[in-house]
Amino acid sequence: MGIDLKKMRQKLADLHNKGGNGSGARFWKPSEGENVVRILPTKDGDPFKHFHFHYNVGEKAGFLCPKKNFGDDCPVCDFVSKLYNDGDDESRQLARKLVAKSRFFSPVVVRGEDAEGVKVWGYSKTVYENLLQLVLNPDYGDITDPHNGTDLVLTYGKAPGAMFPSTNITARRKTSALSGDSDQMSEFLDSEPDFDKLFEVKTKEEVSAILDKFLLGEDGDSSDGVVVTEKSGGSSVDDAFKDLLAS
Repeated sequence: MGIDLKKMRQKLADLHNKGGNGSGARFWKPSEGENVVRILPTKDGDPFKHFHFHYNVGEKAGFLCPKKNFGDDCPVCDFVSKLYNDGDDESRQLARKLVAKSRFFSPVVVRGEDAEGVKVWGYSKTVYENLLQLVLNPDYGDITDPHNGTDLVLTYGKAPGAMFPSTNITARRKTSALSGDSDQMSEFLDSEPDFDKLFEVKTKEEVSAILDKFLLGEDGDSSDGVVVTEKSGGSSVDDAFKDLLAS
């Protein structure tokens, strides 16, 4: 029996996936300079997944907002409302830090790292708007089409004088196949991340406990808007959250 190349690719991918999130997904962030990716089609026809997170509260870099994502009660949202109602500048400043923020995620194949399989690219609202404008442009059609889709060139970096890095998106002029290897293409298409399991869902009680701990000042020091704890390490999900804050 020959070597199972699918298993070998998974082994290679696992080497680059330290930590874990329960869904088997591997998070990816653009490197400084030029990156080329291909966004994959999803079964529901929407490759741009929208989530709301609360940052700057709790030991982790962020967690799903129960209210914005699922329509459930959220103690942090209630606290934010009270802060805004207080009306003073200090309360509003804290409210702006704690209010739920939008983040977007897409399944991608990173060119040059194709053997590592499908990854999850997380990006900001600005990048999301640029992607929507691109897919709605009739000159490009379906950029996720496996046979005649379009690779995207992402130029990532910090402009002179800018506080945070930005991402510039350019579509390739020519369409191309997701992969020239039919087996690899099938493998990519069968590896859609389970976005329902991408992030841990916390109960109202768990969120309330996080907020209480934060208000008691037990979550460590705050630096540059990111809560820093004394614990070392962290999963790939935590790292992805922190990277998204600056994108």
